[in-house]
Amino acid sequence: MRFISPKTDFAFKKIFGSSESKEVLISFLDALIYQGESRINNLDIIDPYNAGYTTELKDIYLDVKAILNDGSTVIIEMQVLNVPVFDERVIYNLTKTYGNQLKSGERSSKRKPVIALTITDFTMFEETDRYLTRFVFKEEQKNFIYRNEHLTMVFVELPKFSRGLEDLETASEKWIYFMKEAPNLEAIPETLSEIPEIAQALTIANQANMSRKDLEELHKREVFMEDRKGEIRQAREQGQQQGREEGRLLMQGLISRQLEGKLGAIPSEILEVIQQLSLEQLEGLGVAMADFTTSVDLSNWLHDNQ
Repeated sequence: MRFISPKTDFAFKKIFGSSESKEVLISFLDALIYQGESRINNLDIIDPYNAGYTTELKDIYLDVKAILNDGSTVIIEMQVLNVPVFDERVIYNLTKTYGNQLKSGERSSKRKPVIALTITDFTMFEETDRYLTRFVFKEEQKNFIYRNEHLTMVFVELPKFSRGLEDLETASEKWIYFMKEAPNLEAIPETLSEIPEIAQALTIANQANMSRKDLEELHKREVFMEDRKGEIRQAREQGQQQGREEGRLLMQGLISRQLEGKLGAIPSEILEVIQQLSLEQLEGLGVAMADFTTSVDLSNWLHDNQ
């Protein structure tokens, strides 16, 4: 057997975001958010996966969203590329989802908790060796939680996870191992098959069950991700070597390419405005562009933030 990597967007959505993946997603979320407790009885996947194909690769991140049986919303994001201001974008997506729950005229008491589960293929927090971390709002001195846990961020950093197959004990460890090592497996290990939903996820990820067109799509996205990783790494290294202004120019070029990938060709007059932005403004644009759908959104943002 050969298995595809769950870290590509096409595979991630196919495994966790399809209407047939409900039990897989419940097990995954129970393990990573609730430490293996069976807390989720049911959920509804928002905008479930649709097996379509791209003519060009536009986005470098993805979301799978689900509404849990208690009304909570979970945003699940698999992030391969360590792009500029990614950490700010996690907060932006979390608070935006929380704020957009209500329709006009509804009371704020109707808001339900929002949880952002973010799996990264790079290290985010140098301050700790823990691969699974959880953040909520707490009082600084007494460390008590602010009201209810309405806003929660859970992070899984795959590079920090080093357990071998024989060392896996908890459901969270087995799911993280699946996320990191699935392409290196030659069969479904007994240790992982003890959790039926992981066995189901591996069955979905089995290349033998996929069409040639699916596999071509996956290969295209894997090549794209590797190219982008190299580009980002080179930009950061050059920025560190050449100083603030050179770093600004590198970020400006990187964000311009991301915008063109997301929105299509950018008019030259808009590109000229972007070239004049400060480093701080470019960082703000890097966060805001997650919400852009057309070049008009970009133009409006530039008008408001120059």
